Amino acid sequence: MAVKNRWLALIGLTISVLVVGFDTTILNVALPTLASDTGASTGELQWIIDAYAVVFAAAMLPAGFLGDRFGRRKLLIAGLLIFLSGSIIGMLVDSPGALIGARAIMGLGGSLIMPLTLSIIPTLFKGEEQTKAIAIVTVGVSIGLPLGPLIGGWLLDHFWWGSIFVINVPLVAIGIIACLLLIPETKDPSAPRVDVLSALMGVAGLGAFVYGIIEAPAKGWGDPVIITAIAGGVLVVAGLVLRERRQPRPMVDLELLGNPVFRWNTVFLILGMFTFMGLMFVLPQYLQVIQGNDAFATGVRMMPLMAGMIVVAKIVPPLTAKVGTRPLVIAGLLIMSAAMFLGSTTDTNSGYGFTVVWMSLTGLGVSLVMVPALDTALAVLPPGKEGTGSGLNTTLRQVGGAIGIALLGSVLSGVFSDRLDTSGVPAEAADAADESVVAAQAVAARLDLPALARSAQEAFVDGMSTVLLVCGIAGVLAAALAAFKLPDSRPASKDEDTHKEQAAPDTLSDIADGARQ
Repeated sequence: MAVKNRWLALIGLTISVLVVGFDTTILNVALPTLASDTGASTGELQWIIDAYAVVFAAAMLPAGFLGDRFGRRKLLIAGLLIFLSGSIIGMLVDSPGALIGARAIMGLGGSLIMPLTLSIIPTLFKGEEQTKAIAIVTVGVSIGLPLGPLIGGWLLDHFWWGSIFVINVPLVAIGIIACLLLIPETKDPSAPRVDVLSALMGVAGLGAFVYGIIEAPAKGWGDPVIITAIAGGVLVVAGLVLRERRQPRPMVDLELLGNPVFRWNTVFLILGMFTFMGLMFVLPQYLQVIQGNDAFATGVRMMPLMAGMIVVAKIVPPLTAKVGTRPLVIAGLLIMSAAMFLGSTTDTNSGYGFTVVWMSLTGLGVSLVMVPALDTALAVLPPGKEGTGSGLNTTLRQVGGAIGIALLGSVLSGVFSDRLDTSGVPAEAADAADESVVAAQAVAARLDLPALARSAQEAFVDGMSTVLLVCGIAGVLAAALAAFKLPDSRPASKDEDTHKEQAAPDTLSDIADGARQ
């Protein structure tokens, strides 16, 4: 394939995965409007968000396998079409149940988009070009996270709540066109028939486990439903592992984890995602509730996080070529930890300028971990296993992120409840205030209790500081583990022919210039 077509194809793929980042965060700013317009209860609001994440994580394992067997381009187009249908349904429905269903359909589409996009990249790019391509796609997904609240807030200010799904339509359309015109079909000719039972076990086991993890902060870790979901999910996944070990060509190829390069880079991707999602969980709430920004302004103020990521995405490929993956991952984890420790000193009087400093450092650290680790993990996948391997890698990262949100959400909720002072507040109002900082602020405004409002802000910031402190400690421990366990991947260990690859464009603008040639 000509160079210009490959980079044009990458632009289309990056635009496609952008919607995955959008829909991870875009609905958060719409929850108050949804509650008012659709009459959604608190539980229904939670599931409008969670339905996407649960299906997304649970369906990714068979997605990669199906791509290997039936064709990666074909399944990627199918994922984009499914995502598009869910978005159109979301635009048109007016009830909570229907919207939850639409979000589940979008999660199913997203579960095909992410692993198959990553599995296509090694078929288009090799060597340093692959590293650059991975960096660009990673930035594309990451940019979608803060752009979700930014674009969602603007749309809500000007149109009806269903308009937050409109942005997906042109992006998905561009992705489909890019797939049809620019991306060749690839598959594994030796892939066996689809093991329906294994696919169902994977979806059911991961679905139950992720459901339990997501719901545990609200229901309590000792709730019988949560215990049953988590334990049942673990047992089903364990049964799947035992079944797959006896298969000649398994859907969950555990032999891939036998490769230390793939295994340990995947581990540090999970740990990096855990830490990053801790920040993404608390930061929008802090910017909105404590610093008093609306949804659109919150998205704008999260841009420094993306600036750090974009800077690193440009410098990582040449750094990886010179020093290998391990030093970059260790440095990224330590920078991320330093940013978390700095952020943990935040108090209610801290200004936005202080937040910019540790946000930007976090972006630098995240990209130093995610880009080289993801590139190295995908680079060692055997030919024909790109879909299966990227699906396994993406699933583990998604589950790691869900666990991070659940565990760190429990920490935030516990500290907030412990520190919130409801002295003199009527019992029923005190119970309502204890649910969240937003609820506490609403109770304080309704009952004219400025002391409760101040206590809620202080309690939330204490909880956020604790979350960031935990993330910082986790990052330091992960860096120590990387120093001992992450295999060295110096350029000398790479195939000689990778050094003969034509240099790839360094920036998105260079890609556009190359495409016009």
